[in-house]
Amino acid sequence: MTENDRLNLQKVSPEGLQALVNVEKVIARSGINKMLTHLVKLRVSQINGCVYCVGLHNEEARADDESQERLDHLVVWRDSDLFTPAERASLAWGEAFTIKGGPVGLDQLHAELREHLSEKDIGMLMLVIVMIHAWNRIQVAAHGSRF
Repeated sequence: MTENDRLNLQKVSPEGLQALVNVEKVIARSGINKMLTHLVKLRVSQINGCVYCVGLHNEEARADDESQERLDHLVVWRDSDLFTPAERASLAWGEAFTIKGGPVGLDQLHAELREHLSEKDIGMLMLVIVMIHAWNRIQVAAHGSRF
């Protein structure tokens, strides 16, 4: 398969791609903790097997001064003491909507989130999760080429 055979969303649906970018802008303006979003995007991308997104979100997190040790431990975050309670609750929420079998124990997970995040931030976190799933699917379909 050549580069020209791959999905190019910018070419086939620039309006659709712009709509996704606009949602990302809403998230960025919301004030949700940037490091928390890096971690959730990276963890969901790991689970979804999106090589492009794993690389991108590792790079972005490091650029925002995330430690390599925490990035290395992300895959085993449940067994690591390097993550805050808010990060742990957010990672559990992200995994609940990613791992095959679907969300389980959502009432408990939501209660844990409410201990650490505002309702607005929980809503933004849900958008982060929805958007990273969309980007992962687009990148996998594009075989890792840029849109």
